[in-house]
Amino acid sequence: MTTAPRAGIDFAPVRIAREDRPDGSFILRSATPLGAYADNICQFLVTWAGEAPDRVFLAERGGGGAWITVTYAEALAKVRSIAQALIDRGIDAAHPVMILSDNGIENGLLQLGAMFAGVPAAPVSPAYSLLSTDGAKLRHIFDLIEPKLVFAADGTMFGKALARLDLDGVEVVCTRNPADGIASTAFSDLIATTPTAAVDAALSTVGPGTVAKILFTSGSTDLPKGVVNTHRMLCSNQQAIAQVWPFVEARPPVIVDWLPWNHTFGGNHNFNLILRNGGTLYIDAGKPVPHLIEKTVANLKEVAPTLYFNVPRGFDMLIPHLERDEALRATFFSRLDTVFYAGAALPQTLWERLEALSVRATGAMVNMTSSWGATETAPMVTSVHFPIDEAGNIGVPAPGCELKMIPNAGKLEMRVRGPNVTPGYYKRDDLTRAAFDEDGFYIIGDAGRLADPDDPNRGIAFDGRIAEDFKLSTGTWVHAGNLRVAALGAGAPVIQDAVVTGHDRDEVGLLVFPNLAACAGLAGVDASAPAADIVAHEAVRTALARGLAAHNARHPGSSERITCALIMTAPPSIDANEITDKGYINQRAVLAARADLVDVLYGDGPAVIRPEEQDT
Repeated sequence: MTTAPRAGIDFAPVRIAREDRPDGSFILRSATPLGAYADNICQFLVTWAGEAPDRVFLAERGGGGAWITVTYAEALAKVRSIAQALIDRGIDAAHPVMILSDNGIENGLLQLGAMFAGVPAAPVSPAYSLLSTDGAKLRHIFDLIEPKLVFAADGTMFGKALARLDLDGVEVVCTRNPADGIASTAFSDLIATTPTAAVDAALSTVGPGTVAKILFTSGSTDLPKGVVNTHRMLCSNQQAIAQVWPFVEARPPVIVDWLPWNHTFGGNHNFNLILRNGGTLYIDAGKPVPHLIEKTVANLKEVAPTLYFNVPRGFDMLIPHLERDEALRATFFSRLDTVFYAGAALPQTLWERLEALSVRATGAMVNMTSSWGATETAPMVTSVHFPIDEAGNIGVPAPGCELKMIPNAGKLEMRVRGPNVTPGYYKRDDLTRAAFDEDGFYIIGDAGRLADPDDPNRGIAFDGRIAEDFKLSTGTWVHAGNLRVAALGAGAPVIQDAVVTGHDRDEVGLLVFPNLAACAGLAGVDASAPAADIVAHEAVRTALARGLAAHNARHPGSSERITCALIMTAPPSIDANEITDKGYINQRAVLAARADLVDVLYGDGPAVIRPEEQDT
């Protein structure tokens, strides 16, 4: 454990009130009231275009590698032109603008232009267009929102996806490379439109209840459902962030970020944080996968962030580069206020490596922070705004948020109420009714527990998804989320991710998605070798078995002891809902899609790894 001092940071004081209820549940809320917030997210662009017109708002790499930038003043002018173009086309709130592409300057400007005109933006995961084999999710979304305008930055890249859609009466807009056989408009035509007073008139009608975005999220088996995001949700959430993290207002934040804008983490939390506080967002075309993480490294070596956001898989890929590259490490930590993880639990081993790296670079431990929420909560419900020493604490309710904690199957189920909570699902009143309880709390499906049962100010420890927990045949509950995180640490570096098994069986098992690059290193073979050959190597199997055996020695109980593991070679499928484009594994979907492998796991085949056969 690192013993260096922790870097100073300006957190807001923690003051949490608890209200106990007769049914055994209790409600936690911040004693600090939520301050006044803007009527719509567009107001921030207008403000910063006036106060800091020449400050860079968005930047991305051009084809030659240089940064292409747009200032706040330039962004406002282009956004007003886009809004006018949409108004001229008669596009209204009943026909959201559908955006297929990855993060990019045009993507961001188009979303804001739609909002200026009172038209919802509907950014869609590029994976539904580029990785899906059947296009079912893309067609479902298209049919649901009935767009009159669809944007694809590169028409050729998205040509196959566009061809799957009934584009009769729909305008396709591309920045470059129009798709063969599909009529399209150049994005430059939109920004060449001369804005009129109609733009100001449209913006004047955009209020807290106006729909800003439709963000799509999937369950374990269902087609994507559209989560309505209002301006009230977005603006109240940013006000809460600013209140618990005063440092975002103390100086304009700078981030280098790859997190996709079709998700709430990248598109609401990060993009809007920059917009609300007049910061600069460097769009990172890298991703936490081999051959793309190098782009992230190059960007971070050049641009020093003040805040850094990522998911656990992203940190897993980045940390080895920080450990090897002194120049990268020095730049990365040079002005960093906080390192933030969310979306999934961060293994403690990664946490400690990050702290050690910050000490090597600056002499002090960087502040590690997190929060918790969902697409339906815009996204922040709880926030860490106090020093913490280990992963797992998701903080305390932010101002304006109420958190109801209800006893459920030996855990405390968490439910949410506040101005940041969605009014419901787009054109799905049935889903909306089922999503809220009798008190109007959103049923999020996660569990938590007080880090200190006697002091709610010490934060909440995430306790997994209620639906992911299961019972062994003995009737013993297995808390799959906590066990998965422990397995990731125990099985490093072999395990990239894992799914816990054992429902109605005698023992707990593990389906493993391997880190093929690390496995190849253990095996002493080239990473381009067939995956089946890499994971079958004795060195890989032995490393995993020994790591899990060490875990079992520390956790001998039947609900935590992992008795068998199977390393899979097929990557998770986007069509089967096994993975999101942020890299989150859907445990239930994997178990449903790979039921045959679960049967193999509990058999006597040679592919099964049994930790008890290894010495620790």
